[in-house]
Amino acid sequence: MILYHGSNLAIPKPDILHSRPYVDFGRGFYATPLKEQAEQWCKRYKRQGKEAVLSIYSMDERKMAERKLLSFGTYSLDWLNFVVQCRSGQDKSDYDIVIGGIANDKVFNTVELYFDHLIDEEEAIKRLRYEKPNIQYCFRTEEALPVLHYEGSEIL
Repeated sequence: MILYHGSNLAIPKPDILHSRPYVDFGRGFYATPLKEQAEQWCKRYKRQGKEAVLSIYSMDERKMAERKLLSFGTYSLDWLNFVVQCRSGQDKSDYDIVIGGIANDKVFNTVELYFDHLIDEEEAIKRLRYEKPNIQYCFRTEEALPVLHYEGSEIL
């Protein structure tokens, strides 16, 4: 499987040290199998006047099977609760890799409403079901990173 990472520079050797802590699945190196999704992320850098670079990786699925994995097939109550835990710094899980939907702007608005107790779980899930699913892979431990093999990069 091919994964993409959008940034302002090529990343031949991914690490988790440069990531932010309170994002969807916690601190980690994020990638997606959807090239268009990674290109959209790159546009953010272009708007800031920076270079936009798409790094490309092949993923060793045999090595991945050896890691502790959490996968969300769809936006769900479990996904919602996990994102809220990660974004609030309360996640204590030890998953190496987490796979699931992205809390994009529309999704994040729903997550925020739920987080602030302005809507309940049922309403949050109802709203999330209408969002176009995206997908992200979060490599949360150094032990998970050898699953990725750098194939090169493209300047957009």
